[in-house]
Amino acid sequence: MVQIIAGEKGKGKTKKLLETVNAAVMAANGNIVYLDKSQKHMYELSNRVRLVNVTDYPITNCDEFMGFICGIVSQDNDLEELYLDSFLTISNMKDDEITHAIEKLDIISEKYNVKIVLSVSKNENELPECAKAKLIVSL
Repeated sequence: MVQIIAGEKGKGKTKKLLETVNAAVMAANGNIVYLDKSQKHMYELSNRVRLVNVTDYPITNCDEFMGFICGIVSQDNDLEELYLDSFLTISNMKDDEITHAIEKLDIISEKYNVKIVLSVSKNENELPECAKAKLIVSL
């Protein structure tokens, strides 16, 4: 299952994502991974959450990012949830690739039973239809 937290920059998406991931730790039986563009939120996350700074890796486009996600999923059979903060930034995605990326993440999520939560810096009305259906929070 893919879920989206959307809103313009500075509206509180990261705060909501951090609250969500820290609440999920209490009920999780498996592993949780949080992908971000820096180590900035390391101390705001539970120590049971693995923080990955995506900028440490040479990812230059959306397809490489999807390969990166597949690598994370393939190396952790106990992975339950995956949180992607600043999704458009860390994936180096162009605007016309959002639908394709969400479809791919849906496939990965369903096949490997991993919940994926995205933080997207766009207003709800700017999102494609496939993304609007997955919206859980609009700020």
